[in-house]
Amino acid sequence: MQKTVLNDIHRELGAKMVPFAGFDMPVEYSGINKEHMAVREAAGIFDVSHMGEFWVKGPNAQKLIQYVTSNDVAALPFGKAQYSCLPNKQGGIVDDLIVYHYEAEKYMLVVNASNMEKDWKWINENNSFGAELENASDKISLIAVQGPKAASILQKITTTDLSSVPYYSFKVGTIGKVDNVIISNTGYTGSGGFELYVYNEEAPALWNAVMEAGTEFGLLPAGLGARDTLRLEAGLALYGNDLDDTTSPVEAGLGWITKLVDGNDFISRKLFEQQKEKGVVKRLKGFVLQERGIPRHGYEIVDADGNNIGTVTSGTMSPMLKQGIGMGYLKKGFWKPESEIFIRVRNKDLRAKVVKPPFVEL
Repeated sequence: MQKTVLNDIHRELGAKMVPFAGFDMPVEYSGINKEHMAVREAAGIFDVSHMGEFWVKGPNAQKLIQYVTSNDVAALPFGKAQYSCLPNKQGGIVDDLIVYHYEAEKYMLVVNASNMEKDWKWINENNSFGAELENASDKISLIAVQGPKAASILQKITTTDLSSVPYYSFKVGTIGKVDNVIISNTGYTGSGGFELYVYNEEAPALWNAVMEAGTEFGLLPAGLGARDTLRLEAGLALYGNDLDDTTSPVEAGLGWITKLVDGNDFISRKLFEQQKEKGVVKRLKGFVLQERGIPRHGYEIVDADGNNIGTVTSGTMSPMLKQGIGMGYLKKGFWKPESEIFIRVRNKDLRAKVVKPPFVEL
């Protein structure tokens, strides 16, 4: 079991620790709902250092990324980040990721912890371009400060003007007494905030500086439990649940990250072109339960006659709505907004309606 460099801090804070993607990670500190509401109303701080970071460098770095990712990295300027995915050669998804254009001929790819080895192998196998690759995952820590007061907290301890860092942009600056922090206006909660990339040896000092600055704002440490309920309320997909090697980005409602522009000849492009032209037989859609219950991953979705029409991929009780919410792949003909569907929970079919995420106003 691997540990992030913040592991001792989590234990001192009384976190409940669980195994996740090969790491010993905090699932909650003061309670999932309390942490969730802190992020929605004030701010939360997350250790997400288990994520993977790969550097792609050299004159052919862009060519490699353009081939292995579905978005158009040629349109990505310095200082900007881009959500994308790694298609496999059957039209499925190896992983979803964020691409950072760090400087000329240098990019950082941020991948999911559970897919780190798979992604590293996949990118190397497809590197016929001679790009220089470096797996820096063991050297870099990642701290996410999320919520409407995140910018105010961080602005207290940085001279970087955070208002000059738009969504999906980043700058390199000093936070507290920690230099060379990648300050990224990204996140996985729907409530705004920043993600801070830093070398491992500086991570404890950065965490403590943010915690101290956030006291007056109601900042709380938050774990994987709240991270999951937050991302689901925001309608954000989770690899392994809503995305996998058998689902295409078009089916997952991520057609916007499959850029079919001239010169962008990425893996599986022809398959995705056909799907966009001809349509698909299943789509990832959101739903809200109209009866009391909690939908869970793997639950069956049926029509009024009890016929199978899909499967729940993610589900929870929304702390904001106090209703069961979820996402799942639905067969064609059942995915229009407001359509009535049923979630089979413990052999009982609970009424639900199809909605377009996000599930709450953010």
